[in-house]
Amino acid sequence: MITPSLAVIGAGYWGKNLVRNFAQLQALHTVCDPSPQTPQLLEALCPQVRHETDFAKVLKNPAIQAVVIATPAVTHFALVEAALLADKDVFCEKPLALTYREAQKLVRLAEAKQRILMVGHILEYHPAISKLKSLIEADELGRLRYIYSNRLNLGKIRREENILWSFAPHDIAVILRLIGELPFQVIANGGAYIQANIADVTLTQLSFDNGVAAHIFVSWLNPFKEQKLVVVGSKKMAVFDDIQKQLLLYDQRVDIEAGQPVPIKGEGKTIAFASDEPLRLECEAFLAAITTRQNPLTDGRSGLSVLKVLQAAQRSLITQGQTILLPMETQDV
Repeated sequence: MITPSLAVIGAGYWGKNLVRNFAQLQALHTVCDPSPQTPQLLEALCPQVRHETDFAKVLKNPAIQAVVIATPAVTHFALVEAALLADKDVFCEKPLALTYREAQKLVRLAEAKQRILMVGHILEYHPAISKLKSLIEADELGRLRYIYSNRLNLGKIRREENILWSFAPHDIAVILRLIGELPFQVIANGGAYIQANIADVTLTQLSFDNGVAAHIFVSWLNPFKEQKLVVVGSKKMAVFDDIQKQLLLYDQRVDIEAGQPVPIKGEGKTIAFASDEPLRLECEAFLAAITTRQNPLTDGRSGLSVLKVLQAAQRSLITQGQTILLPMETQDV
């Protein structure tokens, strides 16, 4: 199998991790970044890879089959659109765009050009999430009732986006994947304590037609770091702690006895999952999609669903928690 040849656009805070992985996978042709620190980075990570500062030259290079966009979110739409128009396959870090309409345009363009369009929702490739999904599908947890996710830290505080757009896409993507549908209702509240009009803390509530409720609490103004997902089912409960690298399954539930709810408590059992680096799995999925021409797990349509929920949460946030109703059916793209 011939390994695709690609370029990474942006080698900053997160881009350098993509550079490392694609270089190790022997798929990296060029890194495009105008920063004067980039040559030093490439010398340390992959001295054989070419350095370019002009994105237009990357798009004109017939040796480059695909591009990986790891630039600030505000640039995503323009860069992805230009790459698709140049007949390149595209991997774009989340979010795909800043509005649903822009993302919708990109999905339509990718399909019209028959190009692979993948969005970087890395948690969906985490082996623990894959294992949790398989437990749900095997009915180990029973009927899903409630999901909540905490993603908390002190920093990294951004100026170009709020905490909702920076942290919550990861959790939205996973929750949509586990439940298998879009919510019909979104409510979000939060506060901006450091910079005016840039929320540092948000709590988002999602309500689904199948009766499941979900809460997402994100903050970069927290005294400790926590990344935890809790899934409550009618039979058992599961907890994924990404800091401790643990997936626990609790034989706990609430039964009704003589008309009264009775909590049934059991010990937690550690569930083993593969130790593969999620980012490596994500990069491999992009290369596989390019080769097979089959859409990856987190394709453009998947990214569009996440963006729909994210945009509804943002609308609720700026209207002080107003309930935002999503269409009963997914909008066609």
